[in-house]
Amino acid sequence: MKEQNYLDHLVGVFGHPVAENPGVVIQEAAFEDMGLSRWRFLTIDVEPQDLGAAIEGLKAFKMRGINCTIPHKIQVLKYLDRLSESAALIGAVNTIVNEDGKLYGDNTDGKGFMEALRENGMQPKGKRVVILGAGGAARAISVELSLAGAGHITIVNRPQDMLLGDSLMALLKRMRQAAAYVSWEKTYEVPADTDILINATPIGLYPNVDQIPDIQLDSILPSMFVQDVIPNPAITPFLRAAEARGAKWSTGMGMLVNQAAINIEMWTGKKPNKQVMYKALEAALD
Repeated sequence: MKEQNYLDHLVGVFGHPVAENPGVVIQEAAFEDMGLSRWRFLTIDVEPQDLGAAIEGLKAFKMRGINCTIPHKIQVLKYLDRLSESAALIGAVNTIVNEDGKLYGDNTDGKGFMEALRENGMQPKGKRVVILGAGGAARAISVELSLAGAGHITIVNRPQDMLLGDSLMALLKRMRQAAAYVSWEKTYEVPADTDILINATPIGLYPNVDQIPDIQLDSILPSMFVQDVIPNPAITPFLRAAEARGAKWSTGMGMLVNQAAINIEMWTGKKPNKQVMYKALEAALD
């Protein structure tokens, strides 16, 4: 007799707001392609004061795992049983795996970014990197770049976010990473010896699609590789400016898809087809 099992394996994302998060599109396309017909990705709006209850719900529903996005990446730490090395260094988690009721936290933001870099033929070892911003994405990317042997990292950060900048610089110092800090008080000129330029701010993110980081655009050179972390819109004004000046560039979709692929493998134990995920995301954002 054919086995009848209609039990769903649940994963998803906790965030607030979270309605615009395209994770479900990528994840469920991968599940379908992998033949995981009983896996479901849920997009769940969780307000900050309800995070503890949501984590208890995760356990009660025996969810296989969850992504955490803004504003939960730091506050969720107190509910976890153990952390990966990079998550402990970063001080934030975006991916949780439910290991028979014990919660393991990792941060795949930086890992997804690094894989996107490698897909574009960029190896960060020994490279001079400029990162615009000092928030969660910048922190995760900085840690992974340092672990990969980046030669020098410059953090360019707005004065109103000085505490974030100070915290990130202290972390890089503990990691013995050669680094510099620039207070972003005026239009920033990218140093000519920069190898990799990264926008790790939300400037240009939908719906503010006409915004562009305050840098001297003509300081972007053809020798540079320019990366935006923003997935929506796929090609930001920042990237169009880089393209116009002959620089090689990559969209935030690569970071998002690679991060999601890592998450899926952590939850299911199987590698997804990233091309299927790229196509699903491109169709959703078209």
